[in-house]
Amino acid sequence: MASIALFHSVLGVREGVTDAADRLRTAGHDVLVVDQYDSRVFDDYETAGAYVEEVGFPALMAGAADAVRDLPDGFVAAGFSNGAGMAEYVATQRPCSGVLLVSGALPMAVLGASWPARLPAQLHRTTGDPFRSAEWDRAFADDVTAAGGRLEVVEHPGEGHLFTDPSLPAEYDPRATERLWREALAFCERVAG
Repeated sequence: MASIALFHSVLGVREGVTDAADRLRTAGHDVLVVDQYDSRVFDDYETAGAYVEEVGFPALMAGAADAVRDLPDGFVAAGFSNGAGMAEYVATQRPCSGVLLVSGALPMAVLGASWPARLPAQLHRTTGDPFRSAEWDRAFADDVTAAGGRLEVVEHPGEGHLFTDPSLPAEYDPRATERLWREALAFCERVAG
């Protein structure tokens, strides 16, 4: 069993995040859903992005680090899209056993940090994700491997960004979601060891 900090996407704590928390808890993990928006949720990326810019990444990163202050060392940091960046950031601030990223990965240079030594990560993406940056994915992979960590990249067919969120029917892919959770739960079990 692992303690897991789960960070939401730019759209807030939507059904895909609550479903993720339920799946992780059902598997026996303790899950802290970090709500960085105080229950505010968005339906479109443009409005959500404007809100993030208004709040600012430094404030979001400070809030992310503060949210995990009471978790035991060795927790798993997990996040969706923008929340993947928050998960990466807290992993540079606190000892984690693994990092689970869905639909997002930032190069360490963007965070102004280095990937922790030997820290494993798992990244899930759809092949046609409109927000995907192949350059950033490569840089992130280089950061992890240079630090002696193991990166598992799981590619899912499809074009949705938040493909695990049933409340986003244009993006949701139930088959990819089931595959993601098979892989992700196995990852959490391995790193929680």
